[in-house]
Amino acid sequence: MKKLIYKIAMRASKGYLTEQYSKEWYYKFSKESRKHFNEVIVKMPDIGKSIFSFQYEFAPAYIAWYLALQEMQLSKDEIDPIIWKINQKMCDIIPKALLHKAGKVYFRSFQRKAPKHIKKQNTTGVHPYDWQVEYRKVDRNCFEIDIKRCGMKKLAETFGAEGLLPGICRMDYMYANLMNNGFERAKTLADGDECCNCRYYYEGYCEWTPEKGFTDRK
Repeated sequence: MKKLIYKIAMRASKGYLTEQYSKEWYYKFSKESRKHFNEVIVKMPDIGKSIFSFQYEFAPAYIAWYLALQEMQLSKDEIDPIIWKINQKMCDIIPKALLHKAGKVYFRSFQRKAPKHIKKQNTTGVHPYDWQVEYRKVDRNCFEIDIKRCGMKKLAETFGAEGLLPGICRMDYMYANLMNNGFERAKTLADGDECCNCRYYYEGYCEWTPEKGFTDRK
């Protein structure tokens, strides 16, 4: 899955990145990110079966893109929008109806599996790179999770890509927008808060407007 995600995202964003920068720029970015990606996937721990396994599969691509762009002398303010756009272009190739369906399926699946994750977390324990959370079902349309330990954050720190966050955290708004779910958050671990206080809505709307900034909606 890791390789598939990386390849699809690079292919989907090639036209945009080539047009925005140049063919030479894209070639260099592709070469450098592929090198980092291959280094990460052989070293990253396997967290096993987890409700956060799918998110974890994206980590090598995110880290590779960040490290490559950093080596190409781009600032963090320049890197974040590029990674956002790569993910957006990847999603653009998926029919909207299918994205909306995926959002609904993910919501119900998480609600169903969360209690088991919490039980394992509080008894035998989860993998050191897995997420540790508190979960609350508000009603059929809404649930909340407070993330106390983020596997993505820990993996980024392991590979020297700490600056990747909180930029990629903001993409939760983008994915909620594309999947037609509601999403709210006022705190993240990457912003120095004690947790990421996420609230998800099965039926709802989430605005994806990065130009407005991320002060109150981290």
